[in-house]
Amino acid sequence: MLVTDAEAVLLFVNEAAGLIFPRARPGSAMVDAVPAWLSSAHARPPGAAIPAAQGPVDDRTYEAHPTVREDDTVVWWLVDDTDHRLAREALQVERERTAFLTEASNLLLSSLNLERCMDVTARMAAEHLADAALVIAPTRGRELPVVTCVRGRPPSSARITANPDQVPGLGEALQGFPPVPSRWIDPATAPAWLIPDGFGAVGSIVITPLPGHGVPAGALVLLRGVGTTGFSAEEEVFARLFAARAGAAMSAARLYAEQTSITNVLMRELLPPSLHQISGVEYAGGYRPSMDHERIGGDFYDVHPATVEGDASLVVLGDVCGKGLEAAVMTGKIRNTLHALLPIAQDHQRILSLLNTSLLNSHNTRFATLVLASAMRDGNTVRLRLTSAGHPAPLILRSDGRVEEAATKGTLVGVLPRVTAETVQVTLAPGETCVLYTDGISEARGGPMGGTQFGEERLFRALEECAGMPGEAVVERVQMLASQWVGAGRHDDMAVVVISAPRTNHLSAVDGRTRGRFTA
Repeated sequence: MLVTDAEAVLLFVNEAAGLIFPRARPGSAMVDAVPAWLSSAHARPPGAAIPAAQGPVDDRTYEAHPTVREDDTVVWWLVDDTDHRLAREALQVERERTAFLTEASNLLLSSLNLERCMDVTARMAAEHLADAALVIAPTRGRELPVVTCVRGRPPSSARITANPDQVPGLGEALQGFPPVPSRWIDPATAPAWLIPDGFGAVGSIVITPLPGHGVPAGALVLLRGVGTTGFSAEEEVFARLFAARAGAAMSAARLYAEQTSITNVLMRELLPPSLHQISGVEYAGGYRPSMDHERIGGDFYDVHPATVEGDASLVVLGDVCGKGLEAAVMTGKIRNTLHALLPIAQDHQRILSLLNTSLLNSHNTRFATLVLASAMRDGNTVRLRLTSAGHPAPLILRSDGRVEEAATKGTLVGVLPRVTAETVQVTLAPGETCVLYTDGISEARGGPMGGTQFGEERLFRALEECAGMPGEAVVERVQMLASQWVGAGRHDDMAVVVISAPRTNHLSAVDGRTRGRFTA
């Protein structure tokens, strides 16, 4: 406690105040006895209130609260505020660190791209934890993928041929072992590749692993220059907290990249093929999965060219019960089985029988409908053999716009011990088309009321308008009308395949006497 008069002269100093301010004695001026933050608070204009004050004394912090008495003397009560200040500062640091970790998590988890995750990790570490940072991924052969960032500069990527064991703790960190304390690493031993261009001398180094999901995601290296404060033990712990989040994001990004690569490889095998003209017969196909965000489903088609010149090509269009990836896997099995049965491609009944046996023996609960078509060019026409196994019958579009339904029907595949089916023969004249489709088109629900089936009648009318069109145009027309019908509503997988006899041009005889030829 201090007591002063109106002239800022000390009248009384208790023992505790004397220990805090050794020069404070009764009769001495405040300006000579106490710190400026306290004496300036006492020196107020006449009639003005005296404010409380706060300031440091050596390594402590004090609050001074005034009480003005009737005789105009002032009593200053001193309160040691050091612990409260330290607590407030620690709380502020924790808030800033929590905000930093939250921001880091949001940025890291906003992308599943590994390179972007490494860039974000290096940039945030350089901005908030060190003067420069390096993110090092596990070795690929003899190279280390490294992203380097200096505070205030953009991150840069490189592949460096170096031995990580030359840096104390780096080889262990890349293998996921606990970090080596910073005080054990001599900055002078840092190799040149570890120091960014223009950074200068390194004063302290922290190396910590980037933990992943079961497999280490890499290592984080933090650098501070000479003349800056070295890393404290608390800062090293916080760096490990940040590294844990960064490693998890990098590991997720790497896993996603690997799964995407595998998925793309498998997807290429499951996607319907692009169709074109084979042995004088024109083919076209289109497919739309039930889910717009997916690329595959339960509908499929294939065209297998004849292995012997002059034989018929085999066209297969099918519909597996179900949707999505599980149905697509089943279609892959069926397509592989059919591919193995190509040596007997001309015997539709035997193909269906062997496929049916294969599905029944696989203990799979899914079944499928199929339509097989053997197509062969004969002069300027195309001869077809059509067999339906529980599938909508193929439609024949004649050159005059008539639409006929092929008289073939049969039982589902993969349900009964024995599959039966009827095969019919059809001949396509030049410009005529055979349309194979799945029930996802005819049973698509939509229209003005949203729940009406597209139906076979609308499909027939749509095909009548396609008379004389090329196969690709017929496919696009059917797909467009079906898509417009369902709009944004839910729908089944949709697939359509068109087999056409190309229009022919008659070439006159060169000598005027021999018979001319028809060419596609």
